Amino acid sequence: MVVGKENPPMEKESANTVAGSESHKRARLAILELANMISVPMSLNAVVRLNIADAIWQGGSNFPLSASEILARVVPSGGDADNLERILRMLTSYGVFEEHLNPNSSDRRYSLTDVGKTLVTDSDGLSYASYVLQHHQDALMRAWPRVHEAAIDASTEPFVRANGEAAYSYYGKNEEMNLLMQRAMAGVSVPFMKAVLDGYDGFGGVEKLVDVGGSAGDCLRMILQKHPHIKEGINFDLPEVVARAPSIPGVTHVGGDMFKSVPTGDAIFMKWVLSTWTDDECKMILENCCKSLPAGGKLIACEPTVPEKTDDSHRTRALLANDVFIMTIYSAKSKQRTEDQFRQLGLSVGFSAMRSFHVDYFYCVLEFEK
Repeated sequence: MVVGKENPPMEKESANTVAGSESHKRARLAILELANMISVPMSLNAVVRLNIADAIWQGGSNFPLSASEILARVVPSGGDADNLERILRMLTSYGVFEEHLNPNSSDRRYSLTDVGKTLVTDSDGLSYASYVLQHHQDALMRAWPRVHEAAIDASTEPFVRANGEAAYSYYGKNEEMNLLMQRAMAGVSVPFMKAVLDGYDGFGGVEKLVDVGGSAGDCLRMILQKHPHIKEGINFDLPEVVARAPSIPGVTHVGGDMFKSVPTGDAIFMKWVLSTWTDDECKMILENCCKSLPAGGKLIACEPTVPEKTDDSHRTRALLANDVFIMTIYSAKSKQRTEDQFRQLGLSVGFSAMRSFHVDYFYCVLEFEK
């Protein structure tokens, strides 16, 4: 300090200090990408609506096509190939399509990556396309501008604020939405269930299996085909859901409320049920399952399980994005949980132990033992 002279004020660090540095350039680029991120799901929704994956796949050829060639297959009356190419290029940068450049011209052609192939309709009429469409229906889209309200008041989820009633009730009154929900769940369930049936052997010795929240019964159908020793399958869901479920050999569709009771069985199966409910609601579901099982019985729950530490891996991003989706659409107080959090919920209602089996990147098989 110099006596008799005023010390110059210390320069405060600004959020834009050294704006020309490499780290700040990357930061500005990242925030621009995030601000425009809505282009990704809406473009994905567009290619599903246009049935572009099936147009490229053509029974397995996956031959690279130009935007104009794709357009000729999906919109015979004509369209704007330049705008379609803009969508294809953007989704190529996210790994949905592979771009093929002609070194002698400006032509660009597109084929499907493994990600893009998930949108191809299989021999059973299923794909992830319905899941994409289901997420972007008008009623769901109306909820997203109100996500911030879940942080202010969690008593009501944004979907209810936007549409006046809970999502499941809303679906039940709209046959088209309910059918799309069933197709979406089937499209997601089938490939996951193939992974479960290949990597998990916990169905041995089970003669009567109950699927809680089984929707159209696709999971039970696959389990019974793989394990014919299971003599009886009970597909348990809301009455308005099972009323539309197809007939499946060996499966009985039962309508009811899992918060009141669950049908009895040697084992109980559920997929993606617990993550849409609060801890108290989960305890009610788990307790009803525990009551319906004999000594030595088991609950086989397939749920997304989040890591203890947040990172930027694809898996963590997919899980946490799904968590915000559930918060926005189904329950503002629901949450994704770690394996240990699921374990503690199970132990609190009477299960003696829980084991986990990692057969898929998104779901984890949680086996609760009574």
